[in-house]
Amino acid sequence: MTVPVIRQFVKQYPEVSITILTRGFFEPFFRGLDNVSVYNVDVKGIHKGVRGLYKLSKELKKLHLTNPSIPKIDAIADLHNVLRSKILKLFFRNQTFAQIDKGRAEKKALTAGQSFSQLKTTHQRYADVFEALGYKLDLSNPKFSKSSVLSDKLLDIVDGDSKQQIGIAPFAAFKSKAYPLERMEQVIKGLSKTHKVLLFGGGQKEIALLSEIASKFDNTVNLAGKLSLAEELDVISNLDIMVSMDSGNAHIAAMLGIPVLTLWGVTHPYAGFYPFNQPLENALMADRERFPLIPTSVYGNKFPEGYENAIGSIKPEQIIDKVKSIILSSK
Repeated sequence: MTVPVIRQFVKQYPEVSITILTRGFFEPFFRGLDNVSVYNVDVKGIHKGVRGLYKLSKELKKLHLTNPSIPKIDAIADLHNVLRSKILKLFFRNQTFAQIDKGRAEKKALTAGQSFSQLKTTHQRYADVFEALGYKLDLSNPKFSKSSVLSDKLLDIVDGDSKQQIGIAPFAAFKSKAYPLERMEQVIKGLSKTHKVLLFGGGQKEIALLSEIASKFDNTVNLAGKLSLAEELDVISNLDIMVSMDSGNAHIAAMLGIPVLTLWGVTHPYAGFYPFNQPLENALMADRERFPLIPTSVYGNKFPEGYENAIGSIKPEQIIDKVKSIILSSK
């Protein structure tokens, strides 16, 4: 979710360089961004714990000496606001520093049923951090990179043809956020008659489940476990639409400028985690007349009895029709 904001930043302030601190696995997210470099933080190794973070701070302070392409750090934008970033902040006592306000009190009121209105988006909260450092950002009218050219390997895997490509990522961190697989199969069956369906997921259990589903339908390919993150980004950048839960794949597709249809269970877009630059009508939500306590939590990890399958109140026919409508309108 940081990527679209950083893309807007470097376009509006091309004279400023940004160094991203993140795990090396996520480096492909930031490819193609001008004046952006990635510094690999090994939080499970040499940068683990307080001593590791102190070592990291020393590395960062000398970074402009060891890597001349990276200027000396003038300010720090903490877009995470967790214990690790707070500790790191202590080692930069005299450094200009701004930290994200996660709006915890507002979100608590939302999930407690004390309010039901759109909260500030997480993207805007990121932008607020940069504004606190003196860089006001306009997140409207974003421009995205062109679709990646697929390698022969990827063309072979996705079985590329002239059919429009629909990505489906049916899993989420919590079961309450994942559309029932038996109903998702009905969606895949309906869409695969006229479109190419590409299935996304990770982990051995998900790979096995998606392989089984893909074997049942024509024009359906399981990509789980077959691609690196960079290759997955290449494929997603060529989709006509991504169908996702309230999960990471929705944000990945959105940061690449791909239309996204999101399915929502016990969480809700009002909490501020809606995919970047996507119209709200591209969301299908659980029936709040039947489940009036939604959103029951920000992340979907808490819900009352009887709400675990709330997302199943979305009908497969609704999803199929909405996918086709979004594809048609985006032509």
